[in-house]
Amino acid sequence: MGKDVIVACDFGSGSECLEFLDLFREKKPFVKIGMELFYAEGPQIVKEIKKRGHKIFLDLKLHDIPNTVEKAMRVLSGLDVDMCNVHAAGTINMMEAALRGLTREDGSRPLLIAVTQLTSTSQEQMNEELLIDRPLDEVVIRYGMNAKNAGLDGVVCSPLEAGIIKKNCGDSFVTVTPGVRFSDSEKGDQVRVTDPAKARELGSDYIVVGRPITRAEDPVAAYERCIKEFLL
Repeated sequence: MGKDVIVACDFGSGSECLEFLDLFREKKPFVKIGMELFYAEGPQIVKEIKKRGHKIFLDLKLHDIPNTVEKAMRVLSGLDVDMCNVHAAGTINMMEAALRGLTREDGSRPLLIAVTQLTSTSQEQMNEELLIDRPLDEVVIRYGMNAKNAGLDGVVCSPLEAGIIKKNCGDSFVTVTPGVRFSDSEKGDQVRVTDPAKARELGSDYIVVGRPITRAEDPVAAYERCIKEFLL
């Protein structure tokens, strides 16, 4: 398993996304397709981006009853993505069902990871709105261990929590971390954030970076800066 920067292609249309990806003539970035783009364009945009040579993290965060998630994952397994996810809050049974649905007849499948707590969620919100009274780190660890026990490959977590996930779930357990900003960027709607170099030090395997790249004056230069800070 290698480390990489995943560019969050959170665009409202396929044409806007493809125009952005056309800027990259040499290296083909690993891209994240989330709800906005997938709901706007459907599976066809996944196929088109894959055809162009990009690795894809399909970020739909499935969270439903186990039977529904299993059937949905069976459909998604045909899209030839490289990574997809569910919400760990859906329970071990749901995650096991997702894994069954995602695994093809030949035994192959994309990486399957679970969202622990969104990086926009603060301790106060978790306590007061979700009525989860445990410390956020403790909740993240439990969700990570549940994902590992369900047979998943890793989790989505804040880079600030990557180290404790590795400590409790093992070095081979994948950490995919949004909430990464350049040190001179605005935080936006993220709460638990850090910069690419610090994310590497903390144990992130993959960082997910959106607006600091997609809305930069020079997206290719911003991407290359991110690669340099995270990988070199």
